Amino acid sequence: MLKVSVTVNTSDLTDLDLQQMSQLGVDCIDFGAGGSFAGVQDQGFPDLDKLLKLQKRIRSYGMDINRVTLPNITDDFMLNRPGSELQLQNSVNAVKVFGEAKIDIVRQRFEGDVFYGLSRNYKAIQRGGAISRGESLGMMKEKKETPTLEELENWWEAVQRAYKELVPTAQDSGVRIAMHPSDTPHPDSPFGGIGLHRIIDDFPNKNVGLVYCIGTRAEAGGSSLVLDEINHFGRKGRIFLVHFRNVRGSLPTAGAFEEALLDDGDMNMFKLLLELRKVGYDGCINPDHVPTMAGDKPDLDTRWEHSNIGWKTSSLGFAYSVGYIKALFAALTEFEG
Repeated sequence: MLKVSVTVNTSDLTDLDLQQMSQLGVDCIDFGAGGSFAGVQDQGFPDLDKLLKLQKRIRSYGMDINRVTLPNITDDFMLNRPGSELQLQNSVNAVKVFGEAKIDIVRQRFEGDVFYGLSRNYKAIQRGGAISRGESLGMMKEKKETPTLEELENWWEAVQRAYKELVPTAQDSGVRIAMHPSDTPHPDSPFGGIGLHRIIDDFPNKNVGLVYCIGTRAEAGGSSLVLDEINHFGRKGRIFLVHFRNVRGSLPTAGAFEEALLDDGDMNMFKLLLELRKVGYDGCINPDHVPTMAGDKPDLDTRWEHSNIGWKTSSLGFAYSVGYIKALFAALTEFEG
């Protein structure tokens, strides 16, 4: 059964946070920051007892934890610097902890999976003055250099080295490990259209798959690309979580894109939901990177300027998006009979 999840970037959730989520009909919570769990700063990986207490508290509001993020893999590991193997061990230990808590989707972040400085962020003003993230290739006059082929291959070797430890641990722990596409999806980005295939080809394991981000992939090619990828990866059972985001334009077609409200972008989101159902997807639908409405207090990150990336109390953008998705679910039920 399809469910709605929202992303938070802290584990310090207030009663108001949980109450508002519950009132909106949110089913699950996704944790987007690997360092936010108790224990990570002290021992390098989450504390099981404190995680179970957090899980119990969330369940008391009728929700559950859906996806979590492992401790970050930094440049030290990617460049194989002395002592960096501890980062991988911390992630392995985190997988075991999440497995003990019966949390079955984890994401590993890798430094260098996004090429920054190739497009210009700008404030996009949309319907009624709503603010969203825009990015333009043409506005970026001085672009940073991208890695060489040799550097990218060395980077991939580091990812493979990490996955060779993480994947068997995930399988033994009953956990699925999901990769998010590179955002922004500039050409040759490691987890772009080719890289998403590569991670699955390198590790043909049912526990290896994707946090499939509709918005990020639409930035790379619009509705047709998204529909093709949902069909391809969905038929293989490799879509573990869906980020449900609408956009205007794309880098290949317009040289720019703007994130948009679910009903106000280029894509028909109901059509995408039908494609997900057709391939048998029954996980969470997560509205992410929500435009900021008047009165909102957005959760901002300098990497994605003007993009509301995580839940905040009294966020009209998130409330609107959750309601829109639940309405799509109701329409889907009637459509399917």
